[in-house]
Amino acid sequence: MNAYLSTGMLPDEYEQLRKTVADFARSVVAPVSAKHDAEHSFPYEVVAGMADMGLFGLPFPEEYGGMGGDYFALCLALEELGKVDQSVAITLEAGVSLGAMPVYRFGTEKQKQAWLPQLASGKNLAAFGLTEPGAGSDAGGTKTTAKRDGDDWIINGSKQFITNSGTDITSLVTVTAVTGVDEATGKKHISSILVPADTPGFVAGPAYDKVGWNASDTHPLSFTDVRVPQENLLGDEGRGYANFLHILDEGRIAIAALSVGVAQGCVDESVKYAREREAFGTPIGRNQAISFKIARMEARAHAARAAYYDAAALMLSGKNFKKEASIAKLVGSEAAMDNARDATQIHGGYGFMNEYTVARHYRDSKILEIGEGTTEVQLMLIARGLGL
Repeated sequence: MNAYLSTGMLPDEYEQLRKTVADFARSVVAPVSAKHDAEHSFPYEVVAGMADMGLFGLPFPEEYGGMGGDYFALCLALEELGKVDQSVAITLEAGVSLGAMPVYRFGTEKQKQAWLPQLASGKNLAAFGLTEPGAGSDAGGTKTTAKRDGDDWIINGSKQFITNSGTDITSLVTVTAVTGVDEATGKKHISSILVPADTPGFVAGPAYDKVGWNASDTHPLSFTDVRVPQENLLGDEGRGYANFLHILDEGRIAIAALSVGVAQGCVDESVKYAREREAFGTPIGRNQAISFKIARMEARAHAARAAYYDAAALMLSGKNFKKEASIAKLVGSEAAMDNARDATQIHGGYGFMNEYTVARHYRDSKILEIGEGTTEVQLMLIARGLGL
């Protein structure tokens, strides 16, 4: 990966993965994207194809059913999928970096053996239950509670905007909940607990009617006297919020990669259209107003890619990457949104038709500046990383 930053070439194993996923995106994902978007239907057949390719197991060791790769491999797959369908890309991102990764990072060996093989196979999905109706960016304001009752936890509360939480193949939701309060400071002890999807009292509400990501599964969740064993505690008691912040740091690199895919996909579609579309007797790409707009789009995508590559390199080398992950997420999401707007303008009326990829990117891209930490949160973290 570091070699790419200086020479512009990926190592063979990464390049082969990238090409394989790119071919899958073009031949399997793209042809059904408009249909699933229009129908607001979850693309089970596409997810099954990704599972067969091993994409859900990319960053996990073979001993847990994974592919023995790394987080950068996941990012490359997300970039290629993001070019053609953000709903599919976010299904993979959330299933791996938010769903399975907490179990891998913080689970006991028993928990890993019980859950990771099915999640790494892609035959089942897991969700990440952090956000609540009154606690989004201020996730420390968690109100969901988990109280001990003998050898069990009793969970009550609700979560909001949770991806991969209501599909027929969802098997697990990791939930943050208040498990105690420091009597001296009043500070909440927030823990994370594994909740199997079939647990009585756990309900995924009706799917949201969203602006975009229409083929992505997203639900509100409610927990009414949900009883799970105490051994379902994930990580140390009281460390759930801190552990999830670490997961979000990693996830921001993944979202940045997805965003770069969107930004590059908008470039690719615009170049193709500008070569084919004629106005006043000449291809519109020969007009400087169009060619310069596309050139700026390419510059955004290139810069955003370098940012997420850099953050991933720091992460994989074991160095502090929090600031760089926020930079990558900030730059990538803004590049996606800006390029989607420009691509829509270049396509004119066609860019406003949902059958066109750029139209879906225009609707889908806004959430990239909101989910997994808003732009404002990223600016706060970058400033904090500078000592401000």
